[in-house]
Amino acid sequence: MMSTNAAPRALAEDLYRDERGDIPGWVMIAAMSAMLVAGLLALAQPLLGELFENAISQVRP
Repeated sequence: MMSTNAAPRALAEDLYRDERGDIPGWVMIAAMSAMLVAGLLALAQPLLGELFENAISQVRP
């Protein structure tokens, strides 16, 4: 016969085991987001630099 504390404890342990699998998914999402930002920055940086240079050259002292 189970004690009154055994059922909630078993449920909590099951939930804890289920949550442990989510960490690698979140790590993968974070890594993919960082790679996406780095890729977009690599593509946009020359264009943004040119845009900045054009804007500065049009400023008159």
